[in-house]
Formats: sequence, structure tokens, C-alpha cells
Amino acid sequence: MDHCSTTATSADSLQLECLLRLVELTTPRETAQAVVDLAQRHFGCSARMVMWLDDTPEALGAQDHGTPSREELRRVGALMRGARDIVSDATHVDVRLADDRAALLLTFAAGALVPPLDAFAPCMKLAGQQVRRALQLADLHQSHKQLEHSEALQRALFAISDLAGSDRDMPELLRGIHAIVSTLMYAENFFIVRYDAELDSLRFLYFADTEDTEVPDPSDDIPMDGLRGTLTWYLITGGKALMGSIDDLKQQIQGPLLAVGPDSVDWLGVPMLRNGKVLGALVVQSYLEGFGFTGEDRALLEFVGTHILTALERKRNQEDLEQEVRLRTLELADANRGLQLEVLERQRAERLQAALFHIAQLATADIDENEFYERLHAVVGELLNAENFFIALLSDDRRILSFPYYVDAGARRTASREVGRGLSEYVLRTGVPLLGDNERIDELARDGEVDPARIGRPARCWLGVPLRVDDQPIGVVVVQSYTESVSYGPPDQELLSFAALQIANSIHRRRSAVSLQRANTELEQRVAERTHELREEVLQRERAQQQLRHQLMHDALTGLPNRGFLRERLDRVLAQLRHDPQRRCALLYLDVDRFKVVNDSLGHLAGDDMLKAVASRLLKCVREPDMVARLSGDEFAILIEDIGHPDAAREVARRVLDTLGMPLQLAGSEIDPSVSIGVAIGDGNYVAADELLRDADLALYRAKELGRKRFMLFDESLAKNAIDVLAIEGELRAGLRKGEFDPYFQPFCHLQSGEVIGYEALLRWNHPREGVLPPVAFLRVAQDSGQIEAIDWRVFETACSAIQRVPAQSAFLTINVSALHLQHADFDRRLVRLLERTGLDPARLVIEVTEGSLLDDPERVRATLERLRGIGIGAALDDFGTGYSSLSYLHSLPLRMLKIDRSFVHALDEGTPATTTVVVAILALARALGIQVIAEGIETVAQRNALIRMGCEFGQGYLLGRPAPLDHWMPVPQAMLTR
Repeated sequence: MDHCSTTATSADSLQLECLLRLVELTTPRETAQAVVDLAQRHFGCSARMVMWLDDTPEALGAQDHGTPSREELRRVGALMRGARDIVSDATHVDVRLADDRAALLLTFAAGALVPPLDAFAPCMKLAGQQVRRALQLADLHQSHKQLEHSEALQRALFAISDLAGSDRDMPELLRGIHAIVSTLMYAENFFIVRYDAELDSLRFLYFADTEDTEVPDPSDDIPMDGLRGTLTWYLITGGKALMGSIDDLKQQIQGPLLAVGPDSVDWLGVPMLRNGKVLGALVVQSYLEGFGFTGEDRALLEFVGTHILTALERKRNQEDLEQEVRLRTLELADANRGLQLEVLERQRAERLQAALFHIAQLATADIDENEFYERLHAVVGELLNAENFFIALLSDDRRILSFPYYVDAGARRTASREVGRGLSEYVLRTGVPLLGDNERIDELARDGEVDPARIGRPARCWLGVPLRVDDQPIGVVVVQSYTESVSYGPPDQELLSFAALQIANSIHRRRSAVSLQRANTELEQRVAERTHELREEVLQRERAQQQLRHQLMHDALTGLPNRGFLRERLDRVLAQLRHDPQRRCALLYLDVDRFKVVNDSLGHLAGDDMLKAVASRLLKCVREPDMVARLSGDEFAILIEDIGHPDAAREVARRVLDTLGMPLQLAGSEIDPSVSIGVAIGDGNYVAADELLRDADLALYRAKELGRKRFMLFDESLAKNAIDVLAIEGELRAGLRKGEFDPYFQPFCHLQSGEVIGYEALLRWNHPREGVLPPVAFLRVAQDSGQIEAIDWRVFETACSAIQRVPAQSAFLTINVSALHLQHADFDRRLVRLLERTGLDPARLVIEVTEGSLLDDPERVRATLERLRGIGIGAALDDFGTGYSSLSYLHSLPLRMLKIDRSFVHALDEGTPATTTVVVAILALARALGIQVIAEGIETVAQRNALIRMGCEFGQGYLLGRPAPLDHWMPVPQAMLTR
């Protein structure tokens, strides 16, 4: 047989053997090994297969496999770059298999016969097909494995996200995370730590370990110094993953290793990072041989760690928010209870104020004695049950007790008796009120304090309060009850004690001023008319407050929703906008222009009518479900829940301006009302109602700056202007440091002679750029920033030092003390120390307080003023007649003087009888109480002359002298006059 036939037979045999061997194999390595074995056996050569698995070259031979040599890589590279699939030389035959991913390298011994290339083609073609098929199948297995891995990872991430959004508590959430990590790798031993950079401490949020029985408390913050040298410490401080056995880990750290807990076979820890900062770590460890971790596990745990950190932060933020909501709810509940108590207390104070005012008016009323006592009875009956009521008075020699008014069981009678051992005499003798029931009265009888024969019909409850004038008892006022349904307590005793002070003064004045009462009959009639008007105003206020109790979410005057209602509604609307970004809402913030002028000119009732008219007109400008609300004072708001375009809000604003601009009849006068409007467009970017209210308020402020009676739409430029307030705060602080705040002095003068009797210290700011600024230019910013107290004390001290330069040492100085100062328990002590530093005589200092500063804690203020009076410092009630409790303060506070508000003085130019009557009544009341009166705001000669005719001695105002530095009021030296 010739060589060609032998070769053909050998090739056929080789092709058949290749086919039989290769069809049974599936993996690339098995197929490559089979091809190598067949080539070596049939061609008598050394064979090596170079193949790329997972982008990594690998060489397989008959006895070994591993990384291909440089020579093998060179031969494969030349083969792959060439166009032929089989190349050969004297000792080598290289065959391309499976495109560029596999090559068979045959090496023949030197001198051996190398078969022709055609002998390799059939077998190599089959081998190449099988190798390609095996590689493709391996690629499919690898892709399937990666897909399964990706799906498992995706399911894990979804599960972590679901856990973060669930209502599970933190321990249950952490157990769920452990279960999820266990689906991705071996995680039987697993713990999570959180790192607090500010405290430099760790907290083991979760700890599960089959060997370590010492479980850290998840609520304990463990200082990092206490963990120094441990694997967890290296993991947190290094910010890089650590993996391997104990020996491997020692090679990965810089420093000694402190062993904590049982030694693990394999350990894997990854940091949880946010923006490059370490916020915690995840750790898994194995105590079992054969259960270890790979680089793929590390990468997977690092990737999952970021999502676990996000889930923990979301859960922690949710818990913090829920806790904040709970605390805020409790705070609001406490505030609501306090508000209800304050409303009740103010109602009680207003009833007492009305009663005291009525009693004070009775002292000068043109009525006989019987009617006087009947009216006293009626007034006391408004404060407490006075069905059985009497007044007993001592004679001048204090031997006879007369009963000018005695009502018992509906019957009225008068009587008198010698002073003995009755209950009334007991009150007069002791000088303190008596609140007693049958047991208390029996006890007094047993002690010999009272004579049962003098008591008469026994009462179930008896309340008597002494009537005092100049600390001497002149009589007693008594209420008593014969039924169990009516009894008296300490609050009734307090009310009757307040009333008794005024009753005693009224009785004393009636006894000593009969001739004056006859001469002033016309005046008393006008006072009675004014009393009726005030009674009606008080009744209206009481009805308004009752409505406020029943309608907490509505304005009592207009019936409109109030600010709280608007904020709740606005929060709901903004929440809807965040879910529907295409929607918009609009908020119109309105302020009635020159409302204070209407109030001051026409009175509060006219102002209220104006507000109700404005509310009524605003309601006609909107449609459902839009809302009109009254925020406070003369401020209103319109909420348009859905607008298509900002032009719709502009159209509503124009309609409001036109509607409110129509003439309005008030108190017999026709006025042209107007409003300024700020408009803010709300969208999903607003988080809270206060943000939209703030922007609308900024727009309103800008509209008022531009001249009122207009509207302004909010934009970012308005927000920038608000930053100017911060600049003023900084300038105020600088002004304090540099001493830019000084007192200006305005004189108090004797109205007839013009003699200066004292000065009022008024705050001024010597601004380095703007010049001298009055308080109106900066007071609000100073109050809001908390700097006003420091400014006041600076001015107090400067004024007390400067006033001593005035030649007239009898001239007094008044300083304005706000409610903020009176809230401090050490105010009087601090003021005394100031006088000691400056050397000013306390008798020359008078502090001016407003009625508003007395509302928060009248008892504390009264005690402070008493202590100041004890060292000689006087007190003046400023702006008298504009507050809530003027008359009750007059008889209860230690006042040296009161200042009639400038609104009454300015009204004297009009010559209205009502104003004249009020001023005369104030002067008469002050004289009766021994209080000095100063009329403030005198600007015209007519005002001064009117006050002189009414008997007012002292005054203050621009007519008498404008505020100026002290040097302005100093006399010119004689040397200067002779020049």
C-alpha cells in the first residue's frame, strides 16, 4: 500500500475516533484534553491546547495544565494574526480552533516526519467544531449563572427596600436583613454596626453568632478607643473591606490584632459608606471548614451594604419623625389646655374689671343713698351669688354698727346696733375676711369670739370682707346662703375682696364729697352714659370670647376660618400638589390699608364693622372650594386651591381690589377702604404651609412699600430682600459694641407755668450711615433678634448718669420698661445696682409700664413694683385708657402717676363731649386715689388750654418740647451769654 492510501486510511480512522470521543464531552477542558490526547497518540508528537476561559488564557497538556509560556503565546499570536487555520515548519504544526479562543500546538521531535497539512484538516475541523460547541455551552452556563445571581441580588434589594418602607420595628427589620443576606451567601454568623463620627462610638444594631454568647446591647454606644486593635476597629478606621483567615487578616492591617470572641475560620467585613464617609459596617464569619468567602462575596456584600445603609437611615428617619410628631402633639395639647385656662382667667378678670369700673362710677353718680346701695348689690351679684347681701358701717365713734343696706331672703330692711360680738364685728375686729360654714361659726362661738345671740338666723355659708380706707376698717360687706345649693369658696372671697376695696373707696368718697357731687351733676350723668357704653362694649367682648370657645377654628368677629384652620387646609392642598405636579394653588395675603386710622378716628366698633364688611365682600370674590380666612387683626387670606395659570390669581387679586374699593358707611362717615395684597403661587416644591405664608407675606410687604392699594406676585427677588433683616441684626450688634445707642430727653412741664418738672428718656440710634434713627426703624428687628434688653439697659444707665447734670435736682427721670424686663425676677435688684453705680437718687427715678406688660403675670409685676416703691422708685402707667384692665390696676398697683393716652388728648381739638367726659373722669378718679396725672401728646395750644380748664396740671408733647440730647436742655453758661 502506498503512502497516500495509508495516510487516507489513517485520517479516516482518526476522524472516526475524534468523532466518537468528542461527541460524549461537554466541558471545554474535557474536550481540550481529549483533543490533546488524540493528537499525541496519532501523530506521535507533543501537544498543548491554549484556550481562553473567562478572558484568561489557559494551557492544557497531556500531563499538566496552567498558564501558557511566552513561546506558546507567541505561536498562538502569530497563528491568530494570520489568515491560515493551519501553519507548520520543520518541527511545529499550529492549528486554529474555535476562531480566536483556542489553538492546538503540536511539537515534533527533531528529524521526525511531519505529516502533510491535509492529514490534519478533517480531524481538526471536527475538533474545532466540538471545542467551539463546548466553549459556547460554557458561555451559556456562565451567563445563566450570572443571570441567576443578578436575579437573586435584585430580589434581595427589592426585599430590603420593602423592609425599609414597612411598619416593622427596628429589630424585626434587622432580622429581615439578616435573612436576605443569608440568601446571597453563607451568613449564619452576621452582625451590623453603626458608626457615629461626632461621638466616635459604635453601636451593634444587630448581632447573630452561633459561637459567641456575649451579645452586645443594641442601645449601647461603645467608644472606639474601647475597640482599638479589633477587626471591627480596623474596618471602620481603614474604610476598606477585610477578608480571610486570621493569618490573612493580620497581613491586611497595619498594627497588632486584638482578638475578641471565638476565632473564625474565615472572616469578611465591608464598610458602609456614604459620600466617602464610613457610617457603619457589615460582617459575616464562618466557624466551619469548607464554608468560606470569595472576592465575589465581598463585592456582593459591599454592593448590598449601600442599600442596607439606605434602609437603616430611612427607618431611623421614620422613627425620629414619628417621635417628633408624638412630642409635638403633646406640646400642642398642653398649649391648648393652657390657652383654655387663660381664656377663663381673662373672662374672670374682665368681669372683675367691669364690676370695679361700675363701682368707681357709682361713687360720683347723681343718685340717692338707697339707689347707690342697690346698684352696689347688683354689681356684686354679677360676680357671685348675692341673693342675701348686706353692708354694715361703723359710726365715727366706732360704737354703733349700722346696716344701711340689708337684703335677706328677698326682704330689705335697715337696722343698727351697738358694737358687740357678732360675725360682722369679728371681721371688723380682726381686719381679715371670714369664710365660714356652720361648723366654723360654732367653733368661733365656743372660743368666745362671737355671741350666738347676736348671729340671728344661722347661715349655711357666710362670707364677710372688711371695708378699708387708709388701712382702717370702716365697715363690712357680707353675702350669705341658707341652702346647700349655694356655697362660697376662696375664688369668691378673692372677688369680693377686690370689690370691697372699690366699695370702701366709693362709700368714703360719697361721704366726703356730697357737695362736689351736687356741683357736678351734669358730669356724673355723662360718666353714667359712658359707663353704659363701656358695659355694652364689655358685653360684646364677652359674647365674642364665648364664640371663640365654641369655634376654636374660626374668627369670632367675622365668622371666617382663622390662621390655624388655614394652615391645616393649606397643608392638605400642598400634599395633593406633591402627588400631582401639574396642579397649582394660589395664596392671597391681604392687609387692610390704614385700618388703625379708622380704629383711632371712629372707634373699635367702627373698626369691627369695617372688618366684617371686608370679610363679607371677600366672600363674594371667591367660589367653592376656595377659602377666605382672617389671620389676625386686619390681615386676611384667600386660598385658591386650583389655578391653571398665575394670571388667574392676578385676576382674583384685581377683583378683590375693585370689590373692596367701593365706598363704605361706618359710624356715620363714608370711607374708601382699600387693601394691599401679596400673592404666592404654590406647587409641589412647598413642603409646609408656613413656607407659602412666608412668601405671600413678603409679597404683601413689598406691595405696601410700593404705596398700598395694589397687589404683588412673589418672586425670588422678594426673598432676597428679606435677608436685609439679617444685615440690620448685625448692625445692631455692632452698635451695641460701639455705644451707638443714646437717650434723648423729652420734658414734662407744668401746663400753666411751663416749668420743667422732669424728663422721659427715649431711645435713639446714632447710625454711622443713616444718622439718628427712632425706635420704629429698628425696634422690631431688635426684639426679634433678642437684643432689645441689652440696648435698653445701656440706655437706662446712660440716662441715669446724664440726668444728674441737670441743675434742678428735683427733676425726675422716667424710663420705659417693657414686659420683657418685668418677666425677670431679678429686675428690681438689677435696677438698684444700676442706681448704685450711677449715683442717682432712687426718688428721682420713675419706671413707665404699659397695661399690656401687666397681663402675663399681674401678681409678679405688682410684687416687683412694691419692692421698688420700698426703696423710693416710682411707677407710672403709660398709655392709660387703651388697655384692658385700667381701673383694676389703678387701685391695686403702687402707682405714682398715670399718663393719659395721646389719642384722648388729640381728640380734644374736636371738642366732642364724650372725649371731654372721659378725660374729666380720669382726672377725678386719679385725684381720689392720690395719683399724679400727666397728659401726653400735647401738640396744640387748644389742647393745652382744654386740659388746664379740666384741672390737669402737667403734660408732655411737641408743643412743650421735642425729644433732644440732654445738652439741648442744659442752661447756657453765663460766660457764653456775655460773649
